[in-house]
Amino acid sequence: MLLDADFMAKLERLSLVARKAFPGQLKGEKRSTKRGVSVEFADFRNYTPGDDFRYVDWNVYGRLDKLFLKLFVEEEDLHVYLLLDASESMKFGSPSKADYAKKLAAALGYIALTNFDRLAVWSFSEGLAHAFRMTRGRAMAARLFEFIEAIKPGGATNITDALRNFVLRTKRSGIVFLVSDFFDPGGYREGLTALLGRGFEVNVIHLLAEDELHPDLAGDLKLVDAETKEVREITVSGSLLAGYQRRLNDFCDELQSFCSARAMGYLRTSTSFPFDELVLQYLRQGKFVK
Repeated sequence: MLLDADFMAKLERLSLVARKAFPGQLKGEKRSTKRGVSVEFADFRNYTPGDDFRYVDWNVYGRLDKLFLKLFVEEEDLHVYLLLDASESMKFGSPSKADYAKKLAAALGYIALTNFDRLAVWSFSEGLAHAFRMTRGRAMAARLFEFIEAIKPGGATNITDALRNFVLRTKRSGIVFLVSDFFDPGGYREGLTALLGRGFEVNVIHLLAEDELHPDLAGDLKLVDAETKEVREITVSGSLLAGYQRRLNDFCDELQSFCSARAMGYLRTSTSFPFDELVLQYLRQGKFVK
C-alpha cells in the first residue's frame, strides 16, 4: 500500500501552492487570470450598456458622476501534472528511488484530488510512457494509486524528449511536479525550458539514493551503467571518492541554480529521508504545499 489511512488524513489538511494564476475551466479553489464575480476585488472598468447594475460602484458614481463596474478575481480549478521518472536508474537504492518516487507522487496526487484540482500523471523514461488521464475528486484516489503502483521502471532516460512530448500533448498549462534523479547524458535544460515556454509553473524534486550521495565502496570494482550498460573498471581510493563527491555536488548545484534562475521550484532529497517528514514539513518549507 502506497499511503496509510492516518497519513492520508494528514494530507487532507494540505493544498498545493500555485505561485501564479492560471486560466481554469470550472469554479474551484484557485485564482484565475479571468475577471468575473467573486469575493476578491481586482479592478474597475467602464460601464457599458447591458452590464449588471448590481456591480456598479455607486460610491465612485457619486464622486465622479460616471458609471464603473467592479471586477473580481474568479476562483477556478487548478491543473496539476505529475511527471514521474520511470527509467532503469530509478531502481537503484534501498528503498529504491522508484518506490520512494511513487509514494511521493501518490501523496501529491492525493492532495490535488482532495482539493478538487484537476490531476494528470505521466511516467517517462526514453519518452513519455503511461498516462493517468486528467481527472478530479477524492473518489478517483483509488484509481490513482492503482495506476502509480503499476508503473515498472525500465529503459534509458531522455528527459528532453519526454518533456517536449508532454508539452505537445497537453492543452492547458498548470503546475508540473517533476520527480527524477536527472541522470540523463542528454541533459535536462531543453526539456525544462520547453515547459517554461508553454507557461507551466515547474517544481523539480531531485531524488537520489543514499548510496549515490555517500557511496560505501572499496577495492577493485567493475561498474556497469544501469541504462547504457557501459562497463568501467575502477580502483576505489580516497581521492577517487573525493572526486566523485565534488562532481556530484557540482551536478546538483548546477541543476538547482538552473531552476532558481528561472523561478522554478527545486527540492533535493534522499531515499533515506523520512517520507512523512519530507511531505509534511520539507515540501511546506519549500513552498510546494501549504
